[in-house]
Amino acid sequence: MERNEACGAPAVVRPNRREAMILLAAAPAALAACSSAQEVRRPEGRLEPSSVPEFVDELHRRTFQWFWDVADPATGLVPDRWPTPSFSSVAAIGFGLTAYAIGAERGFVTREQARDRVLLTLRFLANAPQGPQPSGTIGYKGFFYHFLDMATGTRFAQVELSTVDTALLLGGVLFCQQYFAGTDPLEAEIRALADLLYERVEWSWAQPRPPAITMGWTPEGGFHHLDWRGYDEAMIVYLLALGSPTHPVAAEAWPMWTSTYRWGSFYGHEHCGFAPLFGHQFTHCWVDFRGIQDEYMRGRGIDYFINSRRAALGQQAYAADNPRGFTGYDNSVWGLSACDGPADVTLEVGGHQVRFFTYAARGASHTEVRDDGTITPMAAASSLPFAPEAVLPSLWAMLQRWGEHLYTEYGFLDAFNPTFTFTDVPVYHGRVVPGVGWFDTDYLGIDQGPIVAMIENHRSGLPWQLMRHSPPLLRGLQRAGFTGGWLDGLPP
Repeated sequence: MERNEACGAPAVVRPNRREAMILLAAAPAALAACSSAQEVRRPEGRLEPSSVPEFVDELHRRTFQWFWDVADPATGLVPDRWPTPSFSSVAAIGFGLTAYAIGAERGFVTREQARDRVLLTLRFLANAPQGPQPSGTIGYKGFFYHFLDMATGTRFAQVELSTVDTALLLGGVLFCQQYFAGTDPLEAEIRALADLLYERVEWSWAQPRPPAITMGWTPEGGFHHLDWRGYDEAMIVYLLALGSPTHPVAAEAWPMWTSTYRWGSFYGHEHCGFAPLFGHQFTHCWVDFRGIQDEYMRGRGIDYFINSRRAALGQQAYAADNPRGFTGYDNSVWGLSACDGPADVTLEVGGHQVRFFTYAARGASHTEVRDDGTITPMAAASSLPFAPEAVLPSLWAMLQRWGEHLYTEYGFLDAFNPTFTFTDVPVYHGRVVPGVGWFDTDYLGIDQGPIVAMIENHRSGLPWQLMRHSPPLLRGLQRAGFTGGWLDGLPP
């Protein structure tokens, strides 16, 4: 078995490209056996495991291995991207923590190895300096800066103190608190550190314009001029802020937020809109919204799980229609979200001017369409629990058509664009394969993480099951007015 020399732990044995493609050859039969998902899925009691094709199991292993191999062995910090040198992303650390527990459950590493990695990370986060100084700290008021220097673990450049990235970090922290529930003193320390990290966050401080929660703060400029409004990835911000036993926000924060939602129809799929799919996925990595509803969703007759399903199917329908004529789009190849891209440039393609982007939040919904022909496999892969009948053929099609350039030792590279075949235009990241298209050469932590979490939620529901018992999340859901499903019968 290969070893991760930096951490001294066994690594997953990774097949070479030829072995991987042999493995993928078994996929079509497995895909044919997948039954269509029903729009309303109401679990009762323990969630039943779902089978996945072998190539999805391999994707799960490879994507987990990215976190295991690239995290800093001294601090546990996870880089924002790799192999391009970068700072650490606080949200990526949260997804990494989630991946370690899932890896232990899957046998990718031992429970003890995962425990030690989690403990290393939480100790660093808990002990690193906090304060209002513009440099030399990891955060302030319990919040963390968006990006951290990989060498020092303190604020990178002049980035903001980020409420949403702190919340995504805490999603992983609280999941580990639930997973490492044994009597081992080291597991008990994980639980204590999770309480410390969560309870010291001063959510009510981050409300310069209550009841809304601000996007961020900097020592140089104070609070961000924008608050979190409208349906997007910030659902977890409000839930954890409402659930705090030490610094909660008022219950009015949730209806204020939902009052700014935008409901509409996109390719026949009515839903609360947000164009990039990550907004429909991030909070769902830890929260099982099936069968539970707040006042807004009770009024619409669905739940947030179904809402995400409709958003994914709307994007699939958009790609099948392909109104902008991009290469490669069809019923199987779809998925727009925040990701890398080839270049910031406007070029003529097929007689039309196309504005290409580097890193950008691409998406397609009734709220907006921002599309330059760049697909991120994460968008489809992280929608697996919502719409497996659409996602599995999509992942297979990407592997079959572009696997040689897109799929490597850590799974799918972040993005690709078959329309961008220009070899005389400098690219931001990645490379142009003549006659084939642009392919990224980096992995991004906030895109790798949801793949690991959502494949596991589809397979076993492990994150969802365990987080049903997380007191902060339960308090947050109840204070937000969620009822029904698995919440019924729980004490108020």
